[in-house]
Amino acid sequence: MPTGPPCRGRRFALPHRAGVRPCPVFLAGDLPDAAWREDNGRMSPPDPLRSTLRSALSTEGWKRRVALWGGAVAVALVAILFAKASDAAFALFQRIIEHSLWWALLLTPGIFALLAWLTSGVLRPTRGSGIPQVIAALEKPEDAAFRDENLSLRVSAGKLLLTSLSLLGGASVGREGPTVHVGASLMYSFGRWFGFRDPRELSHFLLAGGAAGIAAAFNTPLAGIVFAIEELSGRFEHRFSGTLLTAVIVGGVVSLGLLGNYTYFGRVATFLPLGQAWLAILLCGTVAGLLGGVFARLVLLSVSGRPRWLGRLRREHPVLLAAACGLVVVGLAAGFGNGAFGTGYEQARGLVQGQAAVGHEFGLMKLLANLASYVAGIPGGLFSPALAVGAGLGHNLSVLMPSVDPSAFVVLGMCAYLTGVTQAPLTSAVISLELTDTNGMLLPILATVLLARGVSGLVCHVPIYRGLAEQLIGGEQAAAQAGAAQPPR
Repeated sequence: MPTGPPCRGRRFALPHRAGVRPCPVFLAGDLPDAAWREDNGRMSPPDPLRSTLRSALSTEGWKRRVALWGGAVAVALVAILFAKASDAAFALFQRIIEHSLWWALLLTPGIFALLAWLTSGVLRPTRGSGIPQVIAALEKPEDAAFRDENLSLRVSAGKLLLTSLSLLGGASVGREGPTVHVGASLMYSFGRWFGFRDPRELSHFLLAGGAAGIAAAFNTPLAGIVFAIEELSGRFEHRFSGTLLTAVIVGGVVSLGLLGNYTYFGRVATFLPLGQAWLAILLCGTVAGLLGGVFARLVLLSVSGRPRWLGRLRREHPVLLAAACGLVVVGLAAGFGNGAFGTGYEQARGLVQGQAAVGHEFGLMKLLANLASYVAGIPGGLFSPALAVGAGLGHNLSVLMPSVDPSAFVVLGMCAYLTGVTQAPLTSAVISLELTDTNGMLLPILATVLLARGVSGLVCHVPIYRGLAEQLIGGEQAAAQAGAAQPPR
């Protein structure tokens, strides 16, 4: 005789029918996350404290915490090691070219060509900044093969080594984007090592790793959180907030303990008074935001194979293209100064602190050097060079209003150009505030990034990282379809 589901309740039972056991209407096991209890003959909702304690003491909860804490510590340590290695690599390059710039004519194109050759095979996911790879992995949660290919430890190690090699060659690239890529990869690996296989759960690890990476790279915890929400995922979930905060806090504590409490560009004592000086917002938001959008549009066009001659050269002779881009960077340095090489951190810091060591040509020259380095297809990020370009543009615009503190123009130029490139205004605003510790510039910075975002969108309709991620996904799908269309041999 058939029997019904086992009865676990004692009240509110349905009338008995033949062959079916009486069962209550409300069952604790039939409702998600229910913890119903009887209290004086009444059914009452679950006790929040009891539910929280049960979750905190569960084995699964502790596995998640250990994986998260361990991953955050690993991300912070690797970010610090990466920063030291990349700084040492570029310092070695600077010592070499101090003897003669002719060494750069040999070293820069040669290393660009070597990197293009090394990244033509299994290390191809190490190209570029790495942020598009993380976004693409988040967009394809069910594609485990795609995630393993772009987020493996082999790719992480290659990203660290090859980005440092890029700076040894004097490339105009940054290490912040690669740090996000490596941080997401490490956190993803920790999640898998601890037995998490659900794609949604692993996506949380990815986001937390990316946030910890950007926070550790700049020593900007709040910027890491905003970056993960605005740029990587474009969404925010209540249950995810604790995961994100924990990763950033643990990574920040490790970084603070090893490096101390520092501000990336140093503290800047400047402000922008109300009145005519607020014209600086209009100038920086419009000019720097527009140029940032132009840069992003050019990068997206080049990666998509346009113009056709560039796309053909990229497909058929990538090593030759990279060497030519290296020659362009050397030519810019020979004509306008060695600021064309590297991240541009020293030049940007000098401008922020009001101790300019570069001329008014620096901003546009650095933009071209950064574009040439990215077109080469070598590993390296955009954040630091973008901040340097923005600082140079702000320095240029400051001459139009001598009555305004030039440092205020530089700060606004940085946040405006970074917004123009990434079209992530909140991230750009928070990064600019935390890098310079200029709380008095909060409202001008917010107004500037809002204007820059609108102007950039007129030129580049898709944010650069989102556009690169879409091209990456489209390329993978096209390759898969081409492979499936080939007849069996």
